[in-house]
Amino acid sequence: MQTIILGGMPTYGWICLIVVVLIIGLVGGFFFRLIFHEKSFSKSKQESEKIIADAQAEAEKKKRESISEAKQEIAVLKQEADKDIRERKSVVVELENKLNQREDSLDRRSSNLDRREEMLNAKENKIDEKKAELEQQNIKVEAILKQQEQKLIEISGLTREEAKKIIMDSVKENMRVEIATYIKDEEEKAKAEVKAKAKNVLALAIQKYAGETAGEATVSTVSLPVEEMKGRIIGREGRNIRTIESLTGVDLIIDDTPEAVVLSGFDPVRREIAKRSLEILVSDGRIHPARIEEVVERCRGEIEMVIREMGEEAVFKTGIGKIHPDLVRLIGRLNYRTSYGQNVLKHSIETAMIAGKLASEIGENEVMARRAGLLHDIGKAVDHEIEGSHVEIGVELANKYHEPKEVIDAIASHHEDVAPKTIIAVLVAAADALSSARPGARSDSLENYTKRLESLEAISNGIKGVASSYAIQAGREVRVIVNPEEIDDLSTISIARQIKEEIENKLSYPGTIKVTVIREMRAVDVAK
Repeated sequence: MQTIILGGMPTYGWICLIVVVLIIGLVGGFFFRLIFHEKSFSKSKQESEKIIADAQAEAEKKKRESISEAKQEIAVLKQEADKDIRERKSVVVELENKLNQREDSLDRRSSNLDRREEMLNAKENKIDEKKAELEQQNIKVEAILKQQEQKLIEISGLTREEAKKIIMDSVKENMRVEIATYIKDEEEKAKAEVKAKAKNVLALAIQKYAGETAGEATVSTVSLPVEEMKGRIIGREGRNIRTIESLTGVDLIIDDTPEAVVLSGFDPVRREIAKRSLEILVSDGRIHPARIEEVVERCRGEIEMVIREMGEEAVFKTGIGKIHPDLVRLIGRLNYRTSYGQNVLKHSIETAMIAGKLASEIGENEVMARRAGLLHDIGKAVDHEIEGSHVEIGVELANKYHEPKEVIDAIASHHEDVAPKTIIAVLVAAADALSSARPGARSDSLENYTKRLESLEAISNGIKGVASSYAIQAGREVRVIVNPEEIDDLSTISIARQIKEEIENKLSYPGTIKVTVIREMRAVDVAK
């Protein structure tokens, strides 16, 4: 066996050396790794302990914060509970005070009732004593009267029958005034019954005719499709507007009102002609003097035709028979006339129908009443063209066209300018008042009606002792309620007379106003 020597050392020696070095390296590495793991484990343990300590500190902090918040919330809830308790205590105290006050009031009331009961018992005893005394005195008076009667017979030398006759004559003389008063009262009662019957007749006539009520405007407005149309209406240097105004007799008001032109004129027929003409010109678009003259002339003819048709329709509707054509035209013109906002033609037709119904109820000429009612305001058709009131103009027109005397009398007297001479005139005046006075028919009727009711209640409420008052029956009656503690039964008569005198002195009203004074005592108690 050969031994290989390397660098002076045998090969076996080198192998052993390498093995020893490897063993030493492995042992050193093992111990080094053991030491490294020990250090790493120690470091991890320290870090975990630090994390646990931090977590415990954070938990302790959260705990303290939660405790603090809980304490604050408990404090707030305690304050709210204390406040609620204080409020409930104040309510309880207030209720106790009210109960104590009510108990005191009931005690006082009970004591007052006891005293009043004692007083009533004492008064009752006194009344019984007085009653007994009066009975004794009546017996004595009867005896004395018999003695005096006997003495009078002896002194006067008259028998009982003769003395009775003398007394009766004296009583009759004294009763004459009372009899005259009684007759007067009966006459007033009869007049009141007649008024009641008249009201029933009027109500029946109104129910049989229920005409519509319409208000008319006093100016006319024409709508324009575009604002530029105003310049075309005015024309170059204003020639178009001057032509329209000169041909129609109506003023055109062109201001800042958007897309509208206002027509103003005293004559409603002219205003209607101008309105129709302007509407045609605006819709056609051709606006120049020649065209304006053509359109105005055509509209004038159309309006005249409409006026005649309206007049013929009114005559046919009222059934008054044959009438002069000129009057038919004037009746149609009333359609373009208003009075306090009320269309005069519709008012005239309504007056005619109501007058006819009234005439039929009392047996008068129904056709004549309708004729007079339709023509009673005929003067208003031309009162802006002829001087004088519409009554005077209407009488002249009726005489001119040979209307019956009943119609002329109705026209002349329907505003009480003259006294009526026929029953027809009275019926027309009543129908005219009914048509004009119903609420809503004229622009100021409802306002005056309301003011009259307010005045009645104000007068009644101004009397001492009056609790409240109510105007009813359209102002024909006022009911007054008085305080029973201040006013006794006898004083109600005085209050009724006082209110009646105040109304007569301060108000102007048609017909009569009934004053009713009411005194009512109510006793209320509660069973518990």
